[in-house]
Amino acid sequence: MSQIQERGSTHVYKVNKISKEEMDSMVARCVYEEPPFCNAACPLKLDTRAFLKAAADGDFKKALGLYEKIAPFPLVLAAGCEAPCEGKCRLGEIGDAIAIRAIEAAVARYGEASRGGSVFRMKKRKTVAILGSGLFPLLLAGELEKKAYPLTVFCEQADPEAFLRCAAPFLDEEAFALELKRLRGKDIQFEFSRAIDRAFLEDKRTAFDVLCISDTVRSLLFPNSPVIPELMLCEAEQLVCGGEESVMDAAFGAKKAALTVDRLAQKLDPRNTRGQEGACESELYTDLSEAKALRRVEIPDSGYSPEQAQKEAKRCLQCRCEECMKSCAYLQHYKKYPGLLSREIYNNTQIIMGDHQLNKPMNACSLCGQCSVVCPRGFDMAQVCHIARRNMVSTDKMPLAPHEFALMDMLFSNNEAFLARPQPGYERCRYVFFPGCQASAIAPETVRAAYEDLCARLEGGVALMLGCCGAICDWAGRYEMEAQTREFLGRELARLGDPIVIAGCPTCKKELSTHEGLTIKGIWDVLLELGLPKGARGLDRPAALHDSCGARGDKETQTAIRTLAAQLGCELIDTPYSGDRSPCCGYGGLAAYANREVAAEMTEKCLERADAPYITYCMACRDRFARQGRESRHLLELCYGTDAGAPPDISEKRRNRLVLKKELLHELWHEETAEMKLDFELNYTDEARRMMDDRMILTDDVIAVLQDFRQTGEAVLDAEDGLLVARRRVGNATFWVKFSREGEDSFTVHRAYSHRMRVEKREG
Repeated sequence: MSQIQERGSTHVYKVNKISKEEMDSMVARCVYEEPPFCNAACPLKLDTRAFLKAAADGDFKKALGLYEKIAPFPLVLAAGCEAPCEGKCRLGEIGDAIAIRAIEAAVARYGEASRGGSVFRMKKRKTVAILGSGLFPLLLAGELEKKAYPLTVFCEQADPEAFLRCAAPFLDEEAFALELKRLRGKDIQFEFSRAIDRAFLEDKRTAFDVLCISDTVRSLLFPNSPVIPELMLCEAEQLVCGGEESVMDAAFGAKKAALTVDRLAQKLDPRNTRGQEGACESELYTDLSEAKALRRVEIPDSGYSPEQAQKEAKRCLQCRCEECMKSCAYLQHYKKYPGLLSREIYNNTQIIMGDHQLNKPMNACSLCGQCSVVCPRGFDMAQVCHIARRNMVSTDKMPLAPHEFALMDMLFSNNEAFLARPQPGYERCRYVFFPGCQASAIAPETVRAAYEDLCARLEGGVALMLGCCGAICDWAGRYEMEAQTREFLGRELARLGDPIVIAGCPTCKKELSTHEGLTIKGIWDVLLELGLPKGARGLDRPAALHDSCGARGDKETQTAIRTLAAQLGCELIDTPYSGDRSPCCGYGGLAAYANREVAAEMTEKCLERADAPYITYCMACRDRFARQGRESRHLLELCYGTDAGAPPDISEKRRNRLVLKKELLHELWHEETAEMKLDFELNYTDEARRMMDDRMILTDDVIAVLQDFRQTGEAVLDAEDGLLVARRRVGNATFWVKFSREGEDSFTVHRAYSHRMRVEKREG
């Protein structure tokens, strides 16, 4: 298979690989949307986190607006709030909890009150009346006024001042004046000095759609009528009512009663569609390891001043579970927590017609699994993205472009650059060395030195297999290619005698371990058994060890690597996010091919942990770090005294594989390979080489364009710089080369481009 077919315009949709129920189960593991513990403890559902943030910023107007959502009369609630939130504040576990109640009181007193609803607010058609006075009728009136019901309050008092005094006698004079002003500003009709008896109540039943009564009225008129507490309803009488055991009870009762009014006004069963009412439990995770146990700001007898309230609010941790987002450059880039991003990716897979806008985020995940380790509940974004990719491939909705180059490179590794030979002198071998495609491409001398050492010190023969383990097609979601690769490698291993595989790459070890019947060992384990080769030597200065994401969950490999590094004399620096928590370098999951920007951010995330040189045991990691300008060495380079030097470009990587294969065949197995030589001279400017590496254009692609030009003579002259431009379609892409000609058989390439559009020449 020299090329991979691009998807067609006609799709045959197959069964999805993941159901909505399965996705819901995955998303449910993410606790990002769980409320903070203080919020969960509040039966009135105050957004405590946002409230304290606004207070900490000194924005008391915003803070009061949030408080007014749960408290139509904020000073009344603040004066009698029992503050269950304070008992759940996480800071209380290491010191003083936030004085939330005192901050509420300060915000209620000093915050600028909202101006109320718009004069154009649409009023509801159903009318509501409240009979009686007290704390519950006051708070219920405020809740129903917010809901825009035409509302009338019938009470025995002579004026609003007396009505408020009856409801909240505990308010001081300043607070009373502020709440009286707030009461008069609400769209509530009052009928004062009313004696409420049974006849009066029955008369109002016919005049209003819903009738609410105070607990005093209920006790007098319906002493034997049972009350449903969760509905605040006299069941037999269908009258909304509530008690006044405390300010918090009255406020919570008013909220429940207002919802019951909604249901009755719509002639619906008030038991249904109520959502979650009252306090609840939260499964939110908050890391307290770096929290500071600052002392609470002392509360004066007169309460906090605005400055004191702001200072106390600043102690709030703003509890959120962001463990994965703190450590993962991918989630940081898209600024979305895993539950939300997973849902969007799942919805993307369900689109039949139209753009799949989440393809790029789906393909940008490195599939490293770091999130599943740092998440307190093990949420695995890699699993979501991997399943989604396979789903998109299975339904012919995944374009080839993001992964084509990597897949073609894998085919190259398992075709032109593939080599499988027993050790000279053996027909069947006990072992086979499988260094991995990246090691052969980046550090061929290291691969050669390692193989020669293994042959010299292991008994039973060591075969060599240069190729790709198949992780690339697995990452791309190309499960059919993965099955073909498994079958291909299985045949080759059987031909070598089904030997024990010595993997030179942790990702190869992980991938090949999924093959049935194979025994896999890491070369690091073998070197610990045999001892270090002669000349092995660690760096002469402290270095940071980067754990490959291919070794995540593999404690034996991580331990063996550290033991080997210690034997080499390496002084390792402790870094955050190491071991299983280590981030991906940006190569895994083909992130570097699908989204270079995100992959570069992943590399930076790895390198920000230390300013020292990096030691790796994955050649792709070594390459990524070196490309970013950081000194990095593969552990095998230290073991065998080799140095791959500067990172090779994509064409050099292919050439390195071919040269390694050719030299080993010639020197060890005495076989010769055909070598293609150009019949013209070809040079590249530095700019051309940079462009080709950045845009994944191979020298073979450029050669194909120029060979086509030599045959057809077709090119366009750029009048501005005098350079010729030629093109040729190779596989699924069209390559354009801008070049100069220094004679009949000499060319210099100045620039190169590619695209996936088809350019056709039409006659006439």
